[in-house]
Amino acid sequence: MNSPRSARSDCSERVAAGPLARVGLPAGLLLAGLLLAGCTVGPDFHPPSAPVEAAYTPRPVLLAPAGSAPAQRLLATEVPPARWWQAFGSRSLDATVRLALADSPTLAQARAALAQAREQVLAARGAALPWLDAQAAGTRGSAQAGTPVAEQYSAGPLVSYAPDVFGGTRRLVEQQQALAEVQAAQLDAARLALSGQVVGQAVAAASAREQLLAVREIVASDRDNLELVELARSAGRASGADVAAARAQLAADQALEPALRQQLAVARDALALLVGRGAGTWQAPDFELAGLRLPEDLAMVVPSRLLRQRPDIRAVEAQLHAASAAIGVAEADLYPRVSLDASWTARSTSLGTLFSGGPVWDVSAALSAPLWHGGALRAQRRAAQQAYEGQLQLYRQTVLQAFAQVADVLQALQHDAQAVQAQRVARDSAAESLRMARDAYAAGAGSVLQVLAAQRVFAQARIGDAQARARQLTDSAQWFTAMGAAPR
Repeated sequence: MNSPRSARSDCSERVAAGPLARVGLPAGLLLAGLLLAGCTVGPDFHPPSAPVEAAYTPRPVLLAPAGSAPAQRLLATEVPPARWWQAFGSRSLDATVRLALADSPTLAQARAALAQAREQVLAARGAALPWLDAQAAGTRGSAQAGTPVAEQYSAGPLVSYAPDVFGGTRRLVEQQQALAEVQAAQLDAARLALSGQVVGQAVAAASAREQLLAVREIVASDRDNLELVELARSAGRASGADVAAARAQLAADQALEPALRQQLAVARDALALLVGRGAGTWQAPDFELAGLRLPEDLAMVVPSRLLRQRPDIRAVEAQLHAASAAIGVAEADLYPRVSLDASWTARSTSLGTLFSGGPVWDVSAALSAPLWHGGALRAQRRAAQQAYEGQLQLYRQTVLQAFAQVADVLQALQHDAQAVQAQRVARDSAAESLRMARDAYAAGAGSVLQVLAAQRVFAQARIGDAQARARQLTDSAQWFTAMGAAPR
């Protein structure tokens, strides 16, 4: 990165004292502006170097338990799929994400911010061009009491130009362009976050619905148990306490349903909000875990490529670029400024003859140089340099957080696969245990407590299985967002 001092020396070497001594002041200032054209003080921005990490975790991560067929695999790629949610194989999910990307107020706000930033770039560029204005004036009065009243009118164009001698305007344009890049990256980040939130809420709704189905099946089984115990009591093989225990189990399992219905309602309302609709006017699809396919191929971007892929990293890099350009803007304020004006004016003592005579032209040049501002200008430059240093540390922190997120999700996927397999075994074993306990009790070889205990274990295993599969789907979606798979 070039230092401001070297930029000053480069600019000063372009102008010799001779041209200003041989021509008039206006022409000399214009000549100096032309000689200094392209001179830009302040540092030139260079993106930070790519990280040296070759992997996200110290040891390879296997996405399936040992001895089992892998359900998911990592595939190295340069760019993750833009429509990554289609890997879940749900048309309803695809339609919901597309609707959110089309109508979300959050994205509309981000697009407006990007359009505003681009207009600021055009406004900054306009300051580097000559300005053309129309001017007109009229006066009427007397020089002193008793003298005749005199009139004076003038009209004509005025051209003003401020040569960007030391590149302050160019640095300002560079700063605005970098800020526009920040908004573009933030728009991509908003798209990525929105698509991830839609998938996450769809999985949450599917999980709540699956758990509701499990609870309802368990309640139905509880009713069967209660009927079985009541029959046993009628036959003298069960007591009133056994009936009370069976009824208590039924009530306890029925109490699980309202909370799950609330989870489902919250997920539906969140989906309506994400797609930009009112919960009372738009109904979310009935997502089910069975209708969401677990993505088999997970695109993995190498760490060095992740810097260009993740929109949050691109946004903070663009902010770093803007901070670098701000140093040049503050640096240019320490140098003289040149302004050139040219006018072509028609003048007359009456409006009727204003344009009948010959015009009067004027060319003027002005030079202003800061001498003493109480140290304010140099303090502003130092402040801009410190702002850049702070932004550089924010960039480093953002990169570290991105790598940590990828590592966390990668290990979560491994643990999810283990949990799903364990929960599946637990569910099947609990179902078999419950069947055997009920058969034994019906044959008079078991107790009602054994049946109820087996019933509780099965209920926990059934709900745990649904939760484990939902976590695996959710973490798969988080993997795509961690890879920066921003929709286009």
